[in-house]
Amino acid sequence: MKGTSCKAIVIPATGDCLGVTLRDGDMSWKDFLSRAAGRSPMYSPVYQSADALINILFSSGTTGEPKAIPWTQLCPIRCGADTWANLDVRPKDISCLPTNLGWVMGPIQLFSCFLNGATLALYHGSPLGRGFCKFVQQDAHVSALGSVPSLVKLWKAGNHTKGLDWTKIRVLATTGEASDIDDNLWLSSRTCYKPIVECCGGTELASSFIQGSLLQPQVFGAFSGASMSTGFVILDEQGNPYPDDVPCSGEVGLFPLYFGATDRLLNADHDKVYFDGMPVYRGRQLRRHGDIIQRTVGGYYIVQGRADDTMNLGGIKTSSVEIERVCNGADEGLLETAAISVKPSGGGPEQLAILAVPKDRSATYDANLLKGKFQRAIQRNLNPLFKVRASLF
Repeated sequence: MKGTSCKAIVIPATGDCLGVTLRDGDMSWKDFLSRAAGRSPMYSPVYQSADALINILFSSGTTGEPKAIPWTQLCPIRCGADTWANLDVRPKDISCLPTNLGWVMGPIQLFSCFLNGATLALYHGSPLGRGFCKFVQQDAHVSALGSVPSLVKLWKAGNHTKGLDWTKIRVLATTGEASDIDDNLWLSSRTCYKPIVECCGGTELASSFIQGSLLQPQVFGAFSGASMSTGFVILDEQGNPYPDDVPCSGEVGLFPLYFGATDRLLNADHDKVYFDGMPVYRGRQLRRHGDIIQRTVGGYYIVQGRADDTMNLGGIKTSSVEIERVCNGADEGLLETAAISVKPSGGGPEQLAILAVPKDRSATYDANLLKGKFQRAIQRNLNPLFKVRASLF
């Protein structure tokens, strides 16, 4: 076994047998667990200040440079509070959300379960197929299920819940991208029409700023209000806030006093990123988030896109700059490309289209062939989850 000089704890791929010879000083997972036998379950806490760092997350940058966002001791409290207040996560709940620790929802899911006394359900494998859907029902008996709209669309298209009983699920949640109303109706129908709580926030907020609530009637694909302790206004094109009771659409401006939100970045100027150029409201400069939201006649909110060049693809925010840099090198006959995202007329996740300008305007190109080249370049160099829906000249 090759590795560093550090001690390694080796986990078997299957069963209990390692099948390899360990180096001196290393130990198997089974031996590691045995060392905890007989220890007291009581541990003395280590006290830290509220602004002590516990985690660093990276978010997609709008100019291709990801932001290094540090989380403090306050962030887990905000995570737990949001899910307690809006999702009613409680002791004896079994919660599951397909995610990873590199996305903000990973830490949110961990802290939300542990601080609210819920059990965290872990699935080993891809959440795209029927295996995960069976795990939700048969193995984990999940009562609080989180999802991403793109996942729901795949479950529905593959009919992966056929013959499965999801009625024990008490509450559903979705985040990461805009929901498709028909897909949400299908998902809710699997659980005897349990509510779906929509969530929209950011890594730098450690939470959602708008969210659904079980205390209010929910509308598929919409948010019923601000999350607990959050304040915001919707700005017109001149940066003036609309009255709170007027249907409107514009960039959101968050109130600067936001529990759990970052006050620093490790690789950028925090004030320049989140505050410079934002208007002053009631004596305080508003905080930038970047989403454009609509307030409907009924007082619900719908996310309509971004005020910058960021797009949301498969629940992951990225920028046109990142995609164009990859696509420009996909074919030597291209002069330049432009990446745009298109929101379907019926709602749902944004779809990626690539506009291409050839060096030789008289040359003939196969749009489908070029689409395939773009797809492979993006999957290889950027993200395998991003799908090119169209390539245009």
